[in-house]
Amino acid sequence: MQHPLEFVSGGYRKPLFFTFLFLTLVLFAIFRVLDLPLRIPAAPNGIVSFEMARTPQQAQAIIDVWTGRTTIYTAGENQNAVSVPPGEPFLYNAVPIIHAAFGLGIDYLFMPVYAFALAFGTLLAAGRQEGWIKSLGAVAGYGAFAAALFDALENYALIQILLDKIHSPYPEIAFYCASIKFGLLIFGIFYALIVWLLPKK
Repeated sequence: MQHPLEFVSGGYRKPLFFTFLFLTLVLFAIFRVLDLPLRIPAAPNGIVSFEMARTPQQAQAIIDVWTGRTTIYTAGENQNAVSVPPGEPFLYNAVPIIHAAFGLGIDYLFMPVYAFALAFGTLLAAGRQEGWIKSLGAVAGYGAFAAALFDALENYALIQILLDKIHSPYPEIAFYCASIKFGLLIFGIFYALIVWLLPKK
């Protein structure tokens, strides 16, 4: 099996890898800033917690806190939540939702960037090896692009939830797509790091 980026000339591989890696880190830093208002007790990991909500009830709980329908009061280790009954007026907080929506939009730019960064990383690592280890690099390379596709489908489901479609199957789609995405990315990263440290053949 050939790596999906095998056609790229050897002299361009490292420069392209470092270019995409730099862009990945820049966009990741932007996501960290956007994620700050999203980190709440119901979503301690911000947008990642939203991706992994899995059920409409959990997704609704996160949205309620982000919008201000549910307010969390914290005193030491005690946390109390006060929710506004449906139909009753409440002080709407648009900041978290705007950050979440903007982040999901930028993520569509982030997807090809991190996919190419990881794919070039696996290509460079695989180029140092032979046999099944090199072939496994091709699998990791395709996995990087597959992760971006699952990420795109996951984001579509999350956007539907933000548009008030907080019902099945959107939370479930986001959860399973995110799980597969993270699995593929972790596999690719570990492959690139471990294989790069192996003696060159």
